[in-house]
Amino acid sequence: MPAENLGLDWFTLAPSTLVFIVLGLTLAAFIWGRFRYDLVAIAALLGSVMLGLVPAEGAFAGFGHPAVITVAAVLVLSRGFERSGVVDVISNQVLKVGENLLLQLLVLVGTVTLLSGIMNNVGALALLLPVAMRLAREHNTSPSLLLMPLAFGSLLGGLTTLIGTPPNIIISSYRREVTGEAFSMFSFSPVGIAVALAGLAFIVLIGWRLTPKRSGQASTEEMFDTANYLVELKVAEGSKAKGLTLQQLRDELDETIPVLAVVRDDDRRAGYNFHGALEEGDILLLEAGPDELQMLEDKVGLSAIAELEGDAEAEPDASEHPDDESAKKKQPAKEAVPVNTEGLQLIEAVVRNDSMMINRSVRQLRLNHQFGLHLVAVARDGGRLKQRLRDIRFKNGDVLLLHGSENEISESLASLGCLPLAKRELHLGQPRKLALSIAIFTLAIVAMLFDLLPAAVAMSTAALISLLIGVLPLREGYQAIDGPVIVLLAAMIPVGEALETSGGADLVASALLRFGSDWPVVITMIGLFLLTMLLSNVVNNAAAALLMAPIAVSLANGFNVSLDPFLMVVAISASCAFLTPIGHQSNTLVMGPGGYRFSDYWKLGLPLSIVVLAVSIPLIMLAWPL
Repeated sequence: MPAENLGLDWFTLAPSTLVFIVLGLTLAAFIWGRFRYDLVAIAALLGSVMLGLVPAEGAFAGFGHPAVITVAAVLVLSRGFERSGVVDVISNQVLKVGENLLLQLLVLVGTVTLLSGIMNNVGALALLLPVAMRLAREHNTSPSLLLMPLAFGSLLGGLTTLIGTPPNIIISSYRREVTGEAFSMFSFSPVGIAVALAGLAFIVLIGWRLTPKRSGQASTEEMFDTANYLVELKVAEGSKAKGLTLQQLRDELDETIPVLAVVRDDDRRAGYNFHGALEEGDILLLEAGPDELQMLEDKVGLSAIAELEGDAEAEPDASEHPDDESAKKKQPAKEAVPVNTEGLQLIEAVVRNDSMMINRSVRQLRLNHQFGLHLVAVARDGGRLKQRLRDIRFKNGDVLLLHGSENEISESLASLGCLPLAKRELHLGQPRKLALSIAIFTLAIVAMLFDLLPAAVAMSTAALISLLIGVLPLREGYQAIDGPVIVLLAAMIPVGEALETSGGADLVASALLRFGSDWPVVITMIGLFLLTMLLSNVVNNAAAALLMAPIAVSLANGFNVSLDPFLMVVAISASCAFLTPIGHQSNTLVMGPGGYRFSDYWKLGLPLSIVVLAVSIPLIMLAWPL
């Protein structure tokens, strides 16, 4: 709808200028990060419609775009791989590599690079992240040496095939719109495989040395100090806690101290499932530090069992001397009731970019009542947060220590949008129809390879069959579809088209052409690569591909050369988000577990980006001649 029809007839700016204003505000909002990128994309789309840049009748055509459908189908298939037992097969093999750090890096990064070519790269990282954490713990290796290379390996692997990463799917679909023929499944492989191998070699031989070595991150006990905080307290005669429910106890303390279990007459009940009043003699198993122990003693009269049942004069107070080895070795005069913690699990998980927990607190989420989980601790940027748990608003990349029933915790984490990092006696995935899952995927690839079906149709059919035969439950199929990414793609596709139809892409291309008119075409290609790469590090890589594809086509037309090398430049550079933790979900997911800071990424990411640039441009010129 034209702007003047909306009462904005005073608005006489050229369409191309309006497009740049919309895109400038959109990019600024992406970088600011105050609002989720899917909301920003929808706002950009609606603003473009109101300004007459996008026809109202075609505003939501992006939701039916082949690129969007393909991405959704690939996400479902990737979740099917996760459910099929792939993680168990990989874990058993990877964990055999031993203590050699270079061998660990080669196997981990090589495996995630390979997997990222046949499934979504975030899904591939999700499979290997728990394996890397376990490997680090078993061999006392700092995860910071493993996790950033693992994340970058997932990005490199996505370059190798059509379905490895959304930018490839977007570029393929855009080529079909322009030329009538899309890139095929393995059109990206000649350049992508060489770049991935070069990047892998650089990371394993040199790059890992540029990552920070953060101590104390390999152990959950060290990150959260849980070994020192697992205590047993008894409700004594005259204790103020007597007669209170656990909720009343929390209200009395004005603090959320997770009670893992309540023991009464040798009968253990899970803390989240205990609803009665406390009685004299009850034993509470909970997580608490020295300060919390003192508060429990002062406010409600709960004391450690050793103090209650031993000789008060002979036995030192462990809460007052937490580091006194002699105190730890003392035994109570009367043996404490053994606490059976079978079925009660502590697990680490990282908050994903698309998690429902982001910017919400424990109370808002009703974490206990709704999901049966207790929050024990939160780590951010490699350290445990000291503020009250109830006051913490979660951020993507936060590492959570959670407690819950082993039968329900896996489903609860999936519903919350959290990725399990490491487990304690918890089997998160059981092998299910692995052969069927692989066979379905292979048939889809064959159909695409021989042009029997378009990518969107082939991948959607494979996803549907997987759901129908039970490789993946229907509910998990819907959960696998990353809603924010789908909305981002669907909203930005019309905005990207507006950049082209308004003449904005031609203006940018003309400026680049004037700049490079006295230089070989390859210099302009390098400029396009650098511009796209920088954009992908501050906004979603799919958005970068959508915005730069029209500019690439305009550049190719301006030089009167083939579109393909310019489109390939955009596809590769849009996936080179190595400089910041916000450019790609894989980078964000490892930030908390690895204890990384924002400034850590460019130290490895910048030289790796140079390696990718140096390898990819000559190969693109060779594989896709001008």
